[in-house]
Amino acid sequence: QVQLVESGGGLVQAGGSLRLSCAASGRTFSTYAMGWFRQAPGKEREFVAAISWNGGSTNYADSVKGRFTISRDNAKNTVYLQMNSLKPEDTAVYYCAAGPGPTGWSRAYGYWGQGTQVTVSS
Repeated sequence: QVQLVESGGGLVQAGGSLRLSCAASGRTFSTYAMGWFRQAPGKEREFVAAISWNGGSTNYADSVKGRFTISRDNAKNTVYLQMNSLKPEDTAVYYCAAGPGPTGWSRAYGYWGQGTQVTVSS
């Protein structure tokens, strides 16, 4: 079993940057692909980015390509999401998740964190 805890959210102006972290418990973190999803008020949860177990493969939503970077440090049991050039439409609760592969399909992920709020002001 994997427990996930996100941090690093907050309020930032448009054009600014934030780095989200997701700390995982358990010795099996390095065997899981990790994903980031987000959910804005009144909208469905959507895929943001994913990374394979060894970091060799990444996957991004078109809306964040070139602005966001996902990475992981298996020695620290942590996955990161570096978010640059933030826009008001990036405002959402961001969730990390652990699953078998770096897919954008949320139902593939069996473990989820509690989320961290990101608010981008215009």
